[in-house]
Order: sequence, then C-alpha cells, then structure tokens
Amino acid sequence: MPTATDVFTRLVTGISEGRWADLGNLYATDAVVEQPFFPGAPQRLEGREEVAKHFAAAATMPLELRATNIVVHETADPQTVIAEFDYDGRNSATGRTFRVANIQVLTVKDGLISATRDYHDHPRLAEALGR
Repeated sequence: MPTATDVFTRLVTGISEGRWADLGNLYATDAVVEQPFFPGAPQRLEGREEVAKHFAAAATMPLELRATNIVVHETADPQTVIAEFDYDGRNSATGRTFRVANIQVLTVKDGLISATRDYHDHPRLAEALGR
C-alpha cells in the first residue's frame, strides 16, 4: 500500500508532467480538497469527480509547472503528511517564468487521497497568467 508520501509524490509528479487527466484517479470518491486562499474559486471541492473537473480546467490554462524544493514532513498520523514545495512555472502563451510557493496537508486512506488543505500562492499564479 502506498504511503502518504508516495501518493503526494505521484500527485506533484503528475502535475509536473502535465498529466492532468490522470490526477483525479489519485483521489478517493469522497475526497475533500480545501483551498482556503483561492480567491474567486470554490474553496472546497467534494468528491473525485469535482476534483477531476478542477484538474481538467487547469489543463486548459497555458501553464507548465514543475515541483521543486520539495520537503515532506511526516506527522504523528502516518496517513497525513505536510509538504512544502515550489512550483517553478512558465506561461506557455507568453514565455513568462515564475515561482509559486505551496504548502499542502495531505491525508491518504487505502492508497488514495481522502483530504487535502492546499495553501498555494494563487495571487502570484493569477499574475503569471496575466489576470
């Protein structure tokens, strides 16, 4: 059975490789994703289907992201990790490069993501997209 660190690694590797359509499969059918600092978007996604739609929308953006500077902290709960990392990115429409800081609290049950709290620098990401 994959550990929480294994599943987190699969997630950021999939994002880094642009495999957006595959990412929903990493989540449990009843997964909950909270994004408390994502202005203008749903701050809570419920269920694999909703998470997959979120990733499908990301796939339409002119973004190339590569996870770097990854530090994963194990917690007292072996199913939960806290990950600190950056996305080194590029807007493929403009060529503009950027770095976005992230912290993610991720819980895995039965090899699938059951819950996350995602703290991404969404204002910097919006700026990189010209919004």
